[in-house]
Amino acid sequence: MSIEIQRAEIGQLEELASLFNQYRVWYHQEPDLDRARKFLEERLTNGDSTVFVALNNGEPAGFTQLYPIFTSVGMTKAWLLNDLFVHEDHRGLGIASKLLEKAKEMGRLTGSKWLMLQTGFDNTNAQALYQKNGWDKIPDQFYEFIL
Repeated sequence: MSIEIQRAEIGQLEELASLFNQYRVWYHQEPDLDRARKFLEERLTNGDSTVFVALNNGEPAGFTQLYPIFTSVGMTKAWLLNDLFVHEDHRGLGIASKLLEKAKEMGRLTGSKWLMLQTGFDNTNAQALYQKNGWDKIPDQFYEFIL
């Protein structure tokens, strides 16, 4: 087993779009490979996000996508880790932890004040993964509003 984490490139769009589509389906969205491909192509082409892809023996196995944000209080850049997915055939191999580590490395290299992520209250597997990898849960510190 050889796990490699690399920054995704436009040449990996087809494989990445397939993983992204599966990720969205996991979140109870209708499958739409064409829109997934277009969405990722725009992010990669415009530099709107940073995507890391995990390769297991050369086969795309998972990804994480981070969006740049800023902290006014800290007056610097921060990152939102918005997406993390490992294909079910590749789970249990430590790929998600490797993707999280790559995200942390990028945060350090870009002088980020912090990295942030969110997950559902019922996604206890993800919560355990994040805490195992050094992410702190901040209960009841902020209210979230969405419109």
